[in-house]
Amino acid sequence: MNRKGSTSSTSSSSSSSVMDPLSSVLDGTDPLSLFAAAADPVTTTATMDSTRKKRDKDDSSAVGSDFEPWSSKRGEILSRYTTTEKLSINLYMGSEKGKATTTGSAVSEKVRTRLEELDDLEEGSQKELLNLTQQDYMNRIEELNQSLKDAWSSDQKVKALKIVIQCSKLLSDTTVIQFYPSKFVLITDILDTFGKLVYERILSMCVDSRVSLPDNFSPESVNDTAKETCLNWFFKIASIRELIPRFYVEAAILKCNKFLSKTGISECLPRLTSMIRGIGDPLVAVYARAYLCRVGMEVAPQLKESLNKNFFDFLLTFKQIHGDTVQNQLVVQCVEIPLYLTLYSPAIDWILQCIAYRAPEVLLTEMMERCRKLGNNALLLNSVMSAFRAEFIAARSMDFIGMIKECDESGFPKHLLFRSLGLNLALADPPENDRLQILNEAWKVITKLKNPQNREINTVLADVIKHMTPDRAFEDAYPQLQSIIQKVITYIYDFSLLFSVEKFLPFLDMFQKESVRVEVCKCIMESFIKHQQESTKDPVILNALLHICKTMHDSVNALTLEDEKRMLAALINGFIKMVSFGRDFEQQLSFYVEARSMFCNLEPVLVQLIHSVNQLAMETRKVMKGNHSRKTAAFVRACVAFCFITIPSLSSIFTRLNLYLHSGQVALANQCLSQADAFFKAAVSLVPEVPKMISVDGKMRPSDAFLLEFLCNFFSTLLVVPDHPEQGVLFLVRGLLNVIQDYTWEDNSDDKVRIYTNVLHLLSAMTQEAYIYHVDKVDSNDTLYGGDSKFLTEINKLCETVIAQILDHLKTLGKEETLKRQSQLALYFFNTILAHGDLRNNKLNQLSVNLWNLAQKHGFADTKTMVKTLEYIKRRSKQPEMSHFTDLALRLPLQSRT
Repeated sequence: MNRKGSTSSTSSSSSSSVMDPLSSVLDGTDPLSLFAAAADPVTTTATMDSTRKKRDKDDSSAVGSDFEPWSSKRGEILSRYTTTEKLSINLYMGSEKGKATTTGSAVSEKVRTRLEELDDLEEGSQKELLNLTQQDYMNRIEELNQSLKDAWSSDQKVKALKIVIQCSKLLSDTTVIQFYPSKFVLITDILDTFGKLVYERILSMCVDSRVSLPDNFSPESVNDTAKETCLNWFFKIASIRELIPRFYVEAAILKCNKFLSKTGISECLPRLTSMIRGIGDPLVAVYARAYLCRVGMEVAPQLKESLNKNFFDFLLTFKQIHGDTVQNQLVVQCVEIPLYLTLYSPAIDWILQCIAYRAPEVLLTEMMERCRKLGNNALLLNSVMSAFRAEFIAARSMDFIGMIKECDESGFPKHLLFRSLGLNLALADPPENDRLQILNEAWKVITKLKNPQNREINTVLADVIKHMTPDRAFEDAYPQLQSIIQKVITYIYDFSLLFSVEKFLPFLDMFQKESVRVEVCKCIMESFIKHQQESTKDPVILNALLHICKTMHDSVNALTLEDEKRMLAALINGFIKMVSFGRDFEQQLSFYVEARSMFCNLEPVLVQLIHSVNQLAMETRKVMKGNHSRKTAAFVRACVAFCFITIPSLSSIFTRLNLYLHSGQVALANQCLSQADAFFKAAVSLVPEVPKMISVDGKMRPSDAFLLEFLCNFFSTLLVVPDHPEQGVLFLVRGLLNVIQDYTWEDNSDDKVRIYTNVLHLLSAMTQEAYIYHVDKVDSNDTLYGGDSKFLTEINKLCETVIAQILDHLKTLGKEETLKRQSQLALYFFNTILAHGDLRNNKLNQLSVNLWNLAQKHGFADTKTMVKTLEYIKRRSKQPEMSHFTDLALRLPLQSRT
């Protein structure tokens, strides 16, 4: 393992006839001496320079857009490799001062200082976080990432390095082995952050006030200060005593070699590749290789030799997977070999993706040969087929089929191998003469594939049914039968497989006692909602879950508690949300219609169905945009009809009001104007039925505030609703005003005035030449009337009527006990006129002055508020065409309290 061309050290170990592996790798020299020697210009000869120039090519090479980046794989790994076991984070910063000794070669005082610096860096106390859930663990790692950024931004570079070192050490921990791929993703995020911070820091030191470094800069253009800083980082990292953190942290700043030497990266990659040989755990080692390949592809993708070396080194150590050390570890953690092998997939797939990127076809031949030597391992074979170009794979289809038939599955199912081959054949055609043979050979294997897990489960369930059915013995064994169901759904997350088990539903039929049957159904639905990651339209799943949800729904009666109803409705709604037929909108609507008929006794489910149908109508509009065919229009009207029919069956009056409004908005957005009018009319006619008190979270509360909120939203919608040609001007607004006038309000409530004030906001907006918002492809009244004087006259008449109602209410507040309310409402109305009225109108101007005086008349006005309001008016008066505000300000006195 001695390096060619290296100088021998004077250490005793170099003269020994038997050298230990670590010493032979370093040739007796410590890491700092190696770095110092590499950085010393005296030792750099012209011959070495010329050799390096020949060996290295353009470092500016970069991968193209056809290379799938690591960022696209990150989310998939985090969602796939999860755990329910408790995790721990052990951050240990123990002092090692006094332990650093150097034998043999002399170490410079500068190097000793750096070693001591690193020892100081690692001083502190042990911080161990135990019993963390997966989410807690991810949150803690994110906090460490943020701490790194904070330390760096506050110029605490030493603290930043300490955080990175401690995080890197976590990658040596495999105590919860099934979570390791996700842990790798989280920790390398921190390493990537650190590498970027260091690189940008050094790069900023190379920039002066006149010119900055180009993207393809050479080391000669880097100033001495930047080089010294860069070397200092490498010296510190080389002094890290543990292999794994030393490797990861140096790999993270690999790109910084560009500041020192043109050949720095090409020299570091082989050395880092060799370092990984010192990692004993094959899983930890393969992910270290994946990280090195990742940073290698980012900074020097043209250096393929290092990528190949990493993969071939992995193949040489692949037999460790089946060694006693790994097998004992799996026994302790109760992890089966099939699950363990899947942990390697992200790392191997990435390494092979890097190797196969724009690689020649001959490399695939070499990979296939190496797989044969390893007994056609299924895991490796699958990764090879996933990495190389489809046309390369297709051309060798028969070779791959032969390898699949003879492969050592080792827990990796063959059907996944045929799937990977099939994905390639879907992208590239195999040789024409081989096609029939490919189909025949593949089919021979496919027809033999069965799911042994399902078969065995089916056998067990059938045997239980056989023994428990006679004499209704199952009635005495409900807890045990329930336990069996819980075990099955704990280990089978694929519900298409679960419901394909022939005896599963007949097994459920043994739960004849309603309370027990409902509990079992709830367990199944909870498992489905928890584990079903994607929407489904699988008829097997839909039919089975509709039956299960129907069972839960039918258990509801007059004695059922509200909490139980809410729980059942939440489970059914969770199922409804997971059903999607894609762009088959008619099938989707048919499902909602069927669900409405099955779950009509649970109001939250009906509400969810109405929301889902409204969303379906909007999706149809989005997909069919620009293609408003009769069929599309008919479908949207069917959705609207579904909502219009369903809403009256709801008991909560505010739920009905809000759904009428929402459904009317959806109808309006789809240009269904007559249907929108029907929803809005229904809402108007429902307002008189609003009771004075309503139940909120089990307590009776006044309804005025809820009605005020609804009406304000309604007014916002009415601005864009066009008048019906047969109903007269502003027929909906007039109808709503009549309802508000006739509604019986509480004596101590001023909400009626606040509602009238919001009506004035609406009427003011309606007088504008162009409204402030519109609905696409719907002509509002600004377009229909075009500012017609008759239309504006009608609006003014309504405004006068509304203002009269407000003033009448203010007069009723003239009693001593209501003077404070009168003052507040007068100022509120004054601000409305100020914001929305034309104060050049003498009557309106005088009204505003009267309201101002009324607000202050009895000493209840807040002086600070009045002063700020007057200051605002004076500022407005200085704006163009606002001179009339100057006269108004002079007429508004401020009255001090006495």
